[in-house]
Amino acid sequence: MRAAYPEKIIRIIVPFAAGGGTDVIARTLAQEMSTTLGRPVIIENKPGGGTILGTQTTATSPPDGYTLVMATFAHAVNPSLNSKLPFDTFKDFAAVALVARSFNIVVVNPKLPIKSIADLTAEAKAHPDALNYGTFGTGTSAHLAGELYKSLAKVNLTTVPYKGAAPAITDLLGGQIQVMFTTVASASALIAGGQLRALAVTSAERSPAYPDLPTVAEAGVPGYVAESWYGLFAPTQTPPEIITQLNSAVAKAVQSPAFEKLKLNEGLIMMGGPPDQLDRYVREQEARWRKLIQDANIKAE
Repeated sequence: MRAAYPEKIIRIIVPFAAGGGTDVIARTLAQEMSTTLGRPVIIENKPGGGTILGTQTTATSPPDGYTLVMATFAHAVNPSLNSKLPFDTFKDFAAVALVARSFNIVVVNPKLPIKSIADLTAEAKAHPDALNYGTFGTGTSAHLAGELYKSLAKVNLTTVPYKGAAPAITDLLGGQIQVMFTTVASASALIAGGQLRALAVTSAERSPAYPDLPTVAEAGVPGYVAESWYGLFAPTQTPPEIITQLNSAVAKAVQSPAFEKLKLNEGLIMMGGPPDQLDRYVREQEARWRKLIQDANIKAE
């Protein structure tokens, strides 16, 4: 007879360094889940290999509900960027819950005369390759959001990869790059302070956090949607009753006051639906970005 779950510490692996948006969301989730489950839920940061290192640790852990991974946008695009992944994105994981969806925000240096997406497109068409856009590295949401814009708006921007949001934003403020499709968390304070000008959000609908900002699609690039997301996975073969318990704890967590606060700060759309919602969503995202990655011939660094 199996012991009642959980009887020991549960760890959520975050495949990024401490302090970033994914880490903040995972720590908030862990705190709320530990209250519901009655056992400590701890975070283990395991950055490296474009999230592959931390994700692989989960794939090869016992399927007992004690090792989970906070997957993001990278989980859906890694199969297209890297043909030799040490795991199968769909066969080696059991979906627990889609925690939240998010969006990026298109920002420019306010010294530029660019005040809208239409201005950005006009400027890019008038001076091909003259505008530089900063990314957090190959295959990140900030990178592929920019590539999708280039593809749909039929313009050329020069891609400049950085090791994270902070150094890219420093160069955007300094004028070395002109535009970014960055995360809300990295830009919101600078937008509020007038150091950056926001042009649009990359989501399908306007955000309650930025009701006056149009979506990129509304602003003149029909069909444009680029989302970030956060989803919890366990190793495949984790018993369904454990998945159900974890899923209920996530659903309760995303309704908490702590997540209400995060919702505005990080530009989140809270989810917390059943496991198959996450599975379907990741499959849709993988298929969608695969085409763009192949068409633009993007390869992992």
